[in-house]
Amino acid sequence: MAIRNLLFEHREIAGIEEMDVYEKLGGYEGLRRAVTLERQAVIDEIKTSGLRGRGGAGFPTWIKWNGIPKNTDKPHYLICNADEGETGTYKDRELMLKLPHLLVEGMVIAGYACLGTAGYIYIRGEYVEPAWQIRKAIDQAYKKGYLGKNILGIEGFNYDLYVHMGAGSYECGEESALMSSLMGERGNPRLKAPHAPLPVHEGVWKSPTLVNNVETYCAATWILKNGGAEYAKLGTERSKGTKIISVSGHIAKPANYEVEMGTPLLELLKAGGVTGGKLKAVIPGGSSVPIMIADKLDKINLDYESCAASGTMLGSGGFMVFNDTTDIVLLMKRTSEFYMHESCGKCTPCREGTRWLFKILDRITSGGGREGDIELLLDICSQIDGRSYCGLGDAAAWPIVGAIKAFREEFEYWIEHKCSPIGDHAVPPTPVVVNPLLTLTPA
Repeated sequence: MAIRNLLFEHREIAGIEEMDVYEKLGGYEGLRRAVTLERQAVIDEIKTSGLRGRGGAGFPTWIKWNGIPKNTDKPHYLICNADEGETGTYKDRELMLKLPHLLVEGMVIAGYACLGTAGYIYIRGEYVEPAWQIRKAIDQAYKKGYLGKNILGIEGFNYDLYVHMGAGSYECGEESALMSSLMGERGNPRLKAPHAPLPVHEGVWKSPTLVNNVETYCAATWILKNGGAEYAKLGTERSKGTKIISVSGHIAKPANYEVEMGTPLLELLKAGGVTGGKLKAVIPGGSSVPIMIADKLDKINLDYESCAASGTMLGSGGFMVFNDTTDIVLLMKRTSEFYMHESCGKCTPCREGTRWLFKILDRITSGGGREGDIELLLDICSQIDGRSYCGLGDAAAWPIVGAIKAFREEFEYWIEHKCSPIGDHAVPPTPVVVNPLLTLTPA
């Protein structure tokens, strides 16, 4: 397997979460180098590296950093999206739990480059232990002079860092909803984030705001320590560096693996091999991306362009493996239930559409499938995709469309035979209960 541990280089070192151990292994050298450069030179290093956002969208990191206004008296805020609610993804959790200073250093580097006044690490409510580690790392950084007033003796470089715990909402992983939540408002998305296509000009509290995720800031730490050109040597022409992939499902060794961009997807199946049966399908980037049938996996590499060309996405790196005992229709039912539950309800396409998707799939898997249900599912997905306030609606539609495209015959089998097509693993349908008060009878 093409393991290239850059961020995970010291993952197994005892005490790496402590300041003294982290510094002995080169910790905060990236920050010390950064402050010797002009702020624009730091951004140029990120540009040279080719780093793209590791939260899922893959947006070029340097464009966000460079977009922060230089000639304004407004405070500049930096946000770390550590909500990580995407099903199948748990890389940011390990980074914060085992390598908290890697994130803290990356946020201070970004604060220097982007004229930051304060930074906020927005951590999902369930991540209690990682939040403790980050809080401890922040306290240690203040004591060493890496946070606070006149950092590293540089007059006017004042930067504070805070932890903000979310309340468990998947929706708050969306950029504008996260900012609303951080400001004490309801965690709903906005058409603008909040008032510009990107929040770099007007984000939280109507001030310039930079938003990146945990892995992105951690990568910035490595880049400033080792150089953007060194990072750019890894990966493909348009997908540089490494990516941490969270491997789970029917696999012998589920774990986080840091691989070089462009690694063949099938290489990850060497993590002990598929368990419980033959390989049937893989979801490469988290529950919101289209599932890929086993026969097509040999053509896919783990980079943004290859995944897109194959009809799926690298996404957040939630790599889920399924063997041939998996009923894809039941999988999609569970997936749709998640998105229905997590919809904030602000916009009609997502609020109503996710509920309809679940109800139809629930009816099909309860033995009440009807002719035309597949087309109905596709039609509803087309009315959700691209018509919601945020990407949650898209995330609910894409898996269903992808599953029907790859495994249409399983949907047809459920509808025709009223049971699972997975042989001995068939799930007997639950009888459809019809309310007699709603049943029309001839006069």
